[in-house]
Parts: sequence; structure tokens; C-alpha cells
Amino acid sequence: MGLLDDVKGKVDDLVSQNPDKVEELSDQGIAKATEVADSASGGKFGEQIDAAGQKADEAIGE
Repeated sequence: MGLLDDVKGKVDDLVSQNPDKVEELSDQGIAKATEVADSASGGKFGEQIDAAGQKADEAIGE
């Protein structure tokens, strides 16, 4: 087993043991990413950025 396989196994274990925390952190990350993208575009693409953020939330929730 390689190093990356070992790391992946540990990450999988942590995620399965803490699904609520993982979801909370991913939600925070998506919110921050959409905020940064909206700011960088000067608010010009706010609706599209929000829609992409919602789709990312839905994809992670599955």
C-alpha cells in the first residue's frame, strides 16, 4: 500500500466518523468561494455564482 492510499484511507475514516463537521466546513468553503468570486467580478455575475454555489451544496449533500 502506498503513502497516498494510506492517507486516503485515513481521510475516508475521518469523513465517515464526522459527517456533520465535514458538511459544515464544506458549506463554509462554498460560501467563501462564492463571496470571493462575486467580489472579483464586481457583482456582475452574482446570480450565476449563487446558482453554482447552490449546485455545489447539493452535490456535496448527496
